[in-house]
Amino acid sequence: MAMTIHLDIVSSGEGIFSGLVELLVATGEVGDLGVTYGHAPLLTSLKPGPVRVVKQGGEEEVFFLTGGFLEVQPNTVTVLADVATRAADLDESEAEKARDLAREEMSGTASGVDYHLAASRLANAAAQLRTIEQIRRMKR
Repeated sequence: MAMTIHLDIVSSGEGIFSGLVELLVATGEVGDLGVTYGHAPLLTSLKPGPVRVVKQGGEEEVFFLTGGFLEVQPNTVTVLADVATRAADLDESEAEKARDLAREEMSGTASGVDYHLAASRLANAAAQLRTIEQIRRMKR
């Protein structure tokens, strides 16, 4: 039987997931980060993107985070997300619209645009689309 660690994913005070997992893969500031039982204690920020969870028994689930923090302790991993959604609930057409709108805002064709806000929206939409693609690959 695989070694497990307890994972809590929390967004705005609401528990999104709580349970034993064999593996967690999240998008950290410097790349993807995998956490399994016995991982060294860690606190890091997370970028928008997928969080893949392999539950006890091997079942996989993917969540989408707009960012947040990951804390690893000896027996517990906590993900404090700005916003977390089950990836299966993402809407690809809405993410594509958001991406296209952010690109348009950044191109300078719209007036009075906050460039940094548009860049953040673009990164978020692109991360949603990557998450949707990851789910497709898992189903193959």
